[in-house]
Amino acid sequence: MQDWSSGAAATPRTRSPVSRHQDEALARGLAWAFLAAEAWTVPALVDAGATALGRRYRWLPRVAAAVVAAHRSPPTDGPYAFTRFVLQQTSLVEHADRASRRGSVVRVVRVPTLPGAMGVRRWPVPELPDLPALADALELPLDQLVWVADTHGLQRRTPDGPFHVYRHRWVERPGAAPRLLEVPTPLLRAVLRRVLDRILVWVPVHPAVHGFVRGRSAVTHAANHVGAESVVCLDLRAFFASITVNRVNGLFRGLGYPEPVAWALACLCTHPTPRVALAGMPGGGSASSRAWLRAGLRSRHLPQGAPTSPALANLAGFTLDRRLAGLAAATGLTYSRYADDLTFSGPRVDQGRFVSLVGAVVRDEGFALNPPKTRIRSAQQRQEVTGLVVNDRVNVPRAYHDQLRAVLHDATRNGPAAANRQAHPDFRSHLEGRVGWVESVNPVRGRRLRAQLEAVVWPA
Repeated sequence: MQDWSSGAAATPRTRSPVSRHQDEALARGLAWAFLAAEAWTVPALVDAGATALGRRYRWLPRVAAAVVAAHRSPPTDGPYAFTRFVLQQTSLVEHADRASRRGSVVRVVRVPTLPGAMGVRRWPVPELPDLPALADALELPLDQLVWVADTHGLQRRTPDGPFHVYRHRWVERPGAAPRLLEVPTPLLRAVLRRVLDRILVWVPVHPAVHGFVRGRSAVTHAANHVGAESVVCLDLRAFFASITVNRVNGLFRGLGYPEPVAWALACLCTHPTPRVALAGMPGGGSASSRAWLRAGLRSRHLPQGAPTSPALANLAGFTLDRRLAGLAAATGLTYSRYADDLTFSGPRVDQGRFVSLVGAVVRDEGFALNPPKTRIRSAQQRQEVTGLVVNDRVNVPRAYHDQLRAVLHDATRNGPAAANRQAHPDFRSHLEGRVGWVESVNPVRGRRLRAQLEAVVWPA
């Protein structure tokens, strides 16, 4: 079995690199032998250990007893964590040290083949017990899977070139930190679509989530907050970049995938931004927001531009959503989330104290609020949720509607070329999208705008 782990932990004591490496190799070989034993009993583990070490050491029963006492059944889906247990929580290293002082060396002479095994599956995700099965499911040769997963982060330290599996583009935003679009190459995008359509599609998100969920939208998100006495809108800072590879690995482990498969999937779906891309970060935003973004991008994170990132971000925020929904219910409020937008509505509350409580939960879950984007509006003010007005009903802002109507009128009278003052490369598709958005929110207004759009004469 190939080692896809992020590295074995060092022993608690201070040891030389060579000694640590020997200890880890010894623990790995003995752990593999225990997992391949005929039965999960002390005698069977002793027999398996003696075969792996080439000798029946007197201390083997003590190590085997410690293993059986801590594990009711063989943890075949977690060989790396089990290796760390044998290394750190048994007396193996101590006995190896004693043998070394007597001039003897405890070494592994035979490593058994350890088949992969799924853990408990809570949802009907496909069974992928090992890396060959994962490669088959993703329709990718195993060596190519190793390359695109880049488990050791080699691409972060190499210059941009044809072997990189992401393309990077900074988007500047007035008054805010820039956004980095990290777009996978066609090969990786196809692989990630298979991960999304064949694995992640089976896993439900929290009921409060409305972004990137089939059957829900910004409109259903805003509808939760219509007619409220008070609406509180908060924003998460660098949402995707805050979600680390370890958190994603934990998600796949929670789906029942063994450690090698979960780690490969986590590495496929995350990306450490190369140094050359970070060096090109433009200005904008506060120093703290830029530092937070840079720190997130430097390590493996969910890339904004990968098809799997929205779904994984929703799953990574499940505990956050559960806790915030509970906090909202305790204070008589309604909570929902659309991507990085957190919205609460209901009766008026002590705003400062409530935002402080939300911030504490957000920090505890590994995220951070973006204070400049905090908005609190009463019923006497215009209440907007993800760009939609919710005072009396869900509606597009009047300014948005009027500006779009004026552009369509201009295009009808003077032609689309004259009306395209922002030089959109595909002006027709741009207007189609804006009119369609209004139609999805307010069908009556949308029909009128649609009639205007259909009256535009487009060049042949």
